[in-house]
Amino acid sequence: MSILLHVCCAPCLLYPARILANEGVDFTCYFYNPNIHPFREFRQRLETLKQLIDQRRYPCIIEPDYGLRDFLRAVVFGEDHRCSFCYSSRLTKTAQRAAGEGFNGFSTTLLYSRFQNHTAITNIGHHCSDEHAVPFIYHDFRVGWEEGIRESRELALYRQGYCGCIFSEEERYNKQSQNTSTDHHV
Repeated sequence: MSILLHVCCAPCLLYPARILANEGVDFTCYFYNPNIHPFREFRQRLETLKQLIDQRRYPCIIEPDYGLRDFLRAVVFGEDHRCSFCYSSRLTKTAQRAAGEGFNGFSTTLLYSRFQNHTAITNIGHHCSDEHAVPFIYHDFRVGWEEGIRESRELALYRQGYCGCIFSEEERYNKQSQNTSTDHHV
């Protein structure tokens, strides 16, 4: 079996890659993430992925178009539904590419993160599968969450502090500032 594996970042690839390899699944990594902002964050994640791919000799397709402008146009005024759009846009593109290039299926490392909406990702994956006539290969990679974190730290991989979009970055820093603020009233 040969699948196209959408990859959001290098740390999230570690555990899924090991599981797929152990199952004898040939996979090609596919980096398409127009949600990542700012651009320097996008470049950092891409460079970290390239380093891991070079070390492990994983085949990889990197989408040449960043796509941030289209992503932002699609989610503006709909920020509360941005995650569904984000999952859908990335999985749709992955399914299209998998079908067009003759892969037996597709999947995503988004299924690794405990912070993503696993049910939404799975439902969207199955919808894309039906729409593009290529199987969505489901794995609950979350069971390897701690293992993947440990390995990424051992490899000194860049680990991002938020999902990727400007809105998730805002939420991250708002939570941090709320957790560190103190009441200075006398």
